[in-house]
Amino acid sequence: MRGSLRTVTLVGTLACATVLFSIAAFAEPVGGFAMHGETKYAKNFTHFDYVNPNAPKGGSIRLSAVGNTYSTFNPYTLKGVPAAGIDQIFETLMESSEDESFSEYGLIAETIEVPDDRSWVAFTLRPQAKWHDGKPITADDVIWSFETLKEKGQPFFRFYYKDVIKVEKTGERAVKFSFVPDSENRELPLIIGQLPILPKHYWANRTFDETTMEPPLGSGPYKIKEFESGRSITYERVKDYWGADLAINKGRYNFDQMRYDYYRDGTIALEAFKAGDYDFRRENSSRAWATSYESPALSAGQFKKIEVKHENPTGMQGFAFNTRKDLFQDKRVRQALGYAFDFEWTNKNLFYGLYARTTSYFSNSELASSGLPSPDELKILEPLRGQIPPEVFTTAYELPVNDGSGNIRESLRKAQTLLKEAGWSVVNGKLLNDKTKKQFTFEILLNSPEFERIVLPFTKNLERLGIQASVRTVDTAQYQARTDSYDFDMIVQSVGQSLSPGNEQRDFWGSDSAKDPGGRNVVGIQDPAIDKLIDLVIAAPDREQLIARTRALDRVLLWNHYMIPQFHLRAYWLAYWDKFGRPETTPKYGLGFTAWWIDPATDKALRSRDAQKK
Repeated sequence: MRGSLRTVTLVGTLACATVLFSIAAFAEPVGGFAMHGETKYAKNFTHFDYVNPNAPKGGSIRLSAVGNTYSTFNPYTLKGVPAAGIDQIFETLMESSEDESFSEYGLIAETIEVPDDRSWVAFTLRPQAKWHDGKPITADDVIWSFETLKEKGQPFFRFYYKDVIKVEKTGERAVKFSFVPDSENRELPLIIGQLPILPKHYWANRTFDETTMEPPLGSGPYKIKEFESGRSITYERVKDYWGADLAINKGRYNFDQMRYDYYRDGTIALEAFKAGDYDFRRENSSRAWATSYESPALSAGQFKKIEVKHENPTGMQGFAFNTRKDLFQDKRVRQALGYAFDFEWTNKNLFYGLYARTTSYFSNSELASSGLPSPDELKILEPLRGQIPPEVFTTAYELPVNDGSGNIRESLRKAQTLLKEAGWSVVNGKLLNDKTKKQFTFEILLNSPEFERIVLPFTKNLERLGIQASVRTVDTAQYQARTDSYDFDMIVQSVGQSLSPGNEQRDFWGSDSAKDPGGRNVVGIQDPAIDKLIDLVIAAPDREQLIARTRALDRVLLWNHYMIPQFHLRAYWLAYWDKFGRPETTPKYGLGFTAWWIDPATDKALRSRDAQKK
């Protein structure tokens, strides 16, 4: 998302201390809208704090994408695998900053109006906003984008926009979205601000919900220059980009060209980086970070290897059960399998002690639950007593802790007890169902061979319980097809979170999301109590209530054992060739890579060294 404030006008009414920018409270236009509290940037600010407004434009960078291929330039539908970086072509009504929990500033929208009850939101578009073909972005484009994404886009759009009952053109450049009466979805004005705007005239004679390899029309700072299907794609900066001078774009989008090259797997991609085949890499493997970067180029300072701390919620990564399967419908079975994952041994022997164990769906943030529920949380949870796991009220959620030796007999004994209670017994070394006499067998589906080294020790521990767990690694296209249709037993799932959770929780955990192909509720949760907690999170009137309600949701998710939590990192691991300039300030909640630039002096020196080697 991209945006600006230099000419933005926000009109609204201040209902209370925690609801910002409402109509009656401000006689003069203001420049941003915050979910709770006040925005950081005033209406006359000139640029974000984490950019260099005088950063030079120019130069080219090469990036990597891991996977066998891509098959579409439309990232908004289920069909196909989108090309890396394709989102740089498109823009939204408003833009979020990377140093606030949830504030937005106008991009395509010049003004936003929100009443104190947030029952509707209205936008007036910037007169200078235009598509790459020179045509203006219109209110009709906004309405068409909303209706098309809701009808033909990825399933999460339907959940995001489910409380919008009407969208109407109210002026030449004005659009109003009305919400269901008495809706407590206070996030909706900001959610609508994130709406991608697509050109109605371009799609008039094209099929939106099919894959396409025709470079699409957009309005953003980049457009496709050239591509080699499935192997590479190059974007070029739009020289006459309409939003270049907006305040929140100052100092950003500095590279003239950005090329993504595709590599079959991460190991090949890493070797290509060290050989100088691309310029910037964000590392996710602790083993690679600890052992695989040593090279003459690193020793000579030709590329750098740095760690950048951040304050982002790290969300949840874990083994995700498909509870649509009979095998995993019993909570005790899911809890039992969690005892077979030996994090301490894994962290010591595979991760060089670099990771922390994840104990919350909102880890690394104030939204994470811990200990027993607070009084504010109990007010939320008590009405659900009898509908949620009783441990929520009595026991602090804790994961098994082992000594790192690989000897987890005590954990496995606890697992056996739970499995016995759930109707499973070990017979001749095999875990059999007491009624059907069938062995406990399932498949763990992966899309990267790099994860096999983490999963295989887990399956060995499961084998000690009499469980036969196989591992199957497939390519990206097969993986997406199988997960979209929920054709799996267990996968490794990563669920990212923001500092302001809201509507996306319906997509992650809501009952309706479990039913539609391609949804993000891969676990298949269909629980009225969780639906109620999600609604409460969305309706939180202030930051304090948002924290309490999110923690309550977190507790219920954890005690249902829908996932076996794995690990997280509280920093970015970055490696890059010495050709970049970086702002002095890194945003608290992001990397701010759109504000980097090519440093002419270091780039020239690097190219000179390359020429001498040849």
